[in-house]
Amino acid sequence: MAAPLEPETTPEEYRQRALLLADLGRYDEAAQEVASGLAAAPDEASLLATLARIHLAADQPGEALRAAERAVAASPSTLTNLVVRAMALSDSQKYGEAAQVASEIIRQWPADAYAQRTGAALLSESRNGQEALNAAWNAVRVAPAEAEAHLVLAVVAARLRLFDLAQRAYAQALDLDPAIGDAQRDVGIVRFERRRWAKALESLADDATLPVAPDAEGEYPQPFPRAYPAPDRPDTEEQQATSADWTGEGVVSRPSKPVLDPSADSAEAIRRHVLFGTNATLVAGLFAGLMTLTSAGISRTWGGLIGVLLFAGVIFALNRAVPEPLAAALTRLRQHNRPLAAAAYVGFVAPLLLFVYALVGGVVPLVVAMAVAALAEILILTRR
Repeated sequence: MAAPLEPETTPEEYRQRALLLADLGRYDEAAQEVASGLAAAPDEASLLATLARIHLAADQPGEALRAAERAVAASPSTLTNLVVRAMALSDSQKYGEAAQVASEIIRQWPADAYAQRTGAALLSESRNGQEALNAAWNAVRVAPAEAEAHLVLAVVAARLRLFDLAQRAYAQALDLDPAIGDAQRDVGIVRFERRRWAKALESLADDATLPVAPDAEGEYPQPFPRAYPAPDRPDTEEQQATSADWTGEGVVSRPSKPVLDPSADSAEAIRRHVLFGTNATLVAGLFAGLMTLTSAGISRTWGGLIGVLLFAGVIFALNRAVPEPLAAALTRLRQHNRPLAAAAYVGFVAPLLLFVYALVGGVVPLVVAMAVAALAEILILTRR
């Protein structure tokens, strides 16, 4: 009689294995475990969100953002997916988008302590102000016994330079959970938010030089009316090193290669930005030609300036939009999509020819710039 087949591993089982590996600092193996799960369920939002957290913990914001975007696409109304997307946007220095997501979290879940404190902390990373402080206060009111709510209030207050409030809030967090004092040295992703806020507060702590007076009256919400002492922190490098060794900080293996294929996103970003650059070059060339009817000198100056700005702007925007190093994306295009690669390089040259027109004058460089831009557009539009 044949032995029964082993039951198929579920996406949740893959995710749990990844969490265990991440808690050991083995982010590379954790990412591969998620990759195995995604091979069977490519649109599983929980796996994608976990992968995003792994990359965030490994300081790989580009990879994290790609996974977070897919998680939100798969389940757009899930709170944890929006949280990890806001974190990835913030770490990718896309602060405007991060602030929008954080504000949406605060608005959608006004009675959820996790949503309020996480939204407040993320909003303060991107655009600190009264909205972030209000959400942090609200998180404390909704869940006064949760240490992380007070920790987030401390972070938001410290960023607003309300150091007395920050010290009282952090002290209350320590009263509720003394482990918060070492949270910044944790490893893994189960308590990733706690570690993130603790690290943020540690980086701000040096600015908080004014301790709370023993008889100070603070505006801390009930049921915590008393004034709290300044928080205790390790003072010596020896203590910090000992704690770091005990938790294993620094002994982590980061993912060495992407789990999600970035080629489609990279190709689309290059196509979109090069098309914008070539369109702008054609318009700039036409205006420069018309300006020659008034003054050739003004036309050359204007054309050269616009050409340089267009080239620099497209390269800068591409480096931010492509979810991997631009050189790696272009190398892959040369191997697998030569028409788009050719269009990209031709599109880069087109605005520079406007600068050549500014240097040498004459109608030939101007016409060549417009012809090269038109060629790049034809390559993109006919071979999409």
